[in-house]
Amino acid sequence: MSDPRLNPVIDHMKSSMEKAIEHASHEFAKIRAGRANISMLDSVRVDYYGNLVPLNQIGNISTPDAKSITIQPWEKSMLQAIEKGIVVANLGFNPTSDGTLIRISIPPLTEERRKDIVKKVKAESEHAKITIRAIRKEINEAIKKLLKEGLPEDEEKVAEQNVQKLVDGYIKKIDELTHAKETEIMTV
Repeated sequence: MSDPRLNPVIDHMKSSMEKAIEHASHEFAKIRAGRANISMLDSVRVDYYGNLVPLNQIGNISTPDAKSITIQPWEKSMLQAIEKGIVVANLGFNPTSDGTLIRISIPPLTEERRKDIVKKVKAESEHAKITIRAIRKEINEAIKKLLKEGLPEDEEKVAEQNVQKLVDGYIKKIDELTHAKETEIMTV
């Protein structure tokens, strides 16, 4: 039977590692893979009557296909301000307007650029793994502290083995996310 003092320690570990996985997943989503994604425009701010506001607050953003993004402003008078905001954001996009809608064509990625992006994905993956390992260290120290407070030695060993199994599982999840993102990036 497991010592009840271990439960909050293990629960804290699981929660922290889930947050690390969520963070890695969120960071991977921001990395451009050559496909149109409305999150590519998250950093764009537009001058709306003297205030800089996020682009998604002044128009509808959509991806009609994998190579383009469209922005339909709620006010026609905002077309030029939106175009200027996209150019100022320096994302490498060249917006075009037809008088009611702004279109952005996503240029295809070169092989070299794809490889650079994969390096960025791997760096983000390694950062997530370092976070997981740091959590493992923190949890193992908490278990050692419980040992000094009277936790039986055999339960300490079992708890450390369980911690390692959980760590291995979370590292595997990160590897799966990384592999999926790499495949997405390298697919032309």
